[in-house]
Amino acid sequence: MEKKEKAGRNRTIDLNETELEIYRKKLLHLSRVATEQEVENRTICQDTLEALPYLPDSFVDLCFVDPPYNLTKTFNKSSFKQRDLDEYGEWVESWVKQLPRLLKPTASIYVCCDWRSSSVVHLVLEKYFSVRNRITWEREKGRGAKKNWKNCLEDIWFCTAGNDYYFDVDSVKVKRRVIAPYTDGKGRPKDWAIEGAGKFRMTHPSNLWSDLTVPFWSMPENTDHPTQKPEKMLAKVILANSRPGDMVFDPFLGSGTTSVAARKLGRRFCGIEMDEKYACLTEKRLSMAERNPRIQGYDDGIFWQRNSMKA
Repeated sequence: MEKKEKAGRNRTIDLNETELEIYRKKLLHLSRVATEQEVENRTICQDTLEALPYLPDSFVDLCFVDPPYNLTKTFNKSSFKQRDLDEYGEWVESWVKQLPRLLKPTASIYVCCDWRSSSVVHLVLEKYFSVRNRITWEREKGRGAKKNWKNCLEDIWFCTAGNDYYFDVDSVKVKRRVIAPYTDGKGRPKDWAIEGAGKFRMTHPSNLWSDLTVPFWSMPENTDHPTQKPEKMLAKVILANSRPGDMVFDPFLGSGTTSVAARKLGRRFCGIEMDEKYACLTEKRLSMAERNPRIQGYDDGIFWQRNSMKA
């Protein structure tokens, strides 16, 4: 069957057979305990539960986890089947309990989930980490429901390995358009400034993220992975909870957003992805990131309200 030609504005990243052959040679498969140097800046193509025991102790500064949600869903050649909440909680714990060994005492952990399983994930995380916050982000994608409220939110649990952890609030402030431009007694702006045709202020980040755009076909970071997270989301997490040169780890890497954002922001990275196609897509995106380190919606050290410089 002939491959359907993409529309002119469709920038979805894909792979041809030559690229697959090139990038699969870069993938790592573990059969013994590896050193930090061996897994640094590598994509491990392997089942997560099989690979985790082979990773070195205390090598991770920041862990971002976007596991399969408790939904029946196909991921290229593999699938995840929905189960009852207790069983899903047991599955979550099967990999969560392996993470503390990999983390430095000062490490931070972020775990994604949907509203149905958020409470279960929370209970598991509390057994192993200090839970600091629940971030809710607006996932404005998909059609509405006829007999229910449209679901357009997901949760991310922010945890730390201990009480001594890194958090750089200044690096993740958001630039927002001013709706009510208050002035002081002399008519001067209070906490805002005129820039170009607009009035803007820098605001502290909250645990409600409404400035993200789920990747879609006209965005240069888009792939055909069904649950791809935006690079801008990972940039927030990486800048807030890691320093340049730190190690960022993702045990459910998908098409590589965590590793790509880490490379663009000058961090080391390691990720595990069981599907070879998605692992190869990661390697292609990493190669592209070397030529173009831009993250849409994050420009000149500033997070804009949406994915452009216009609020």
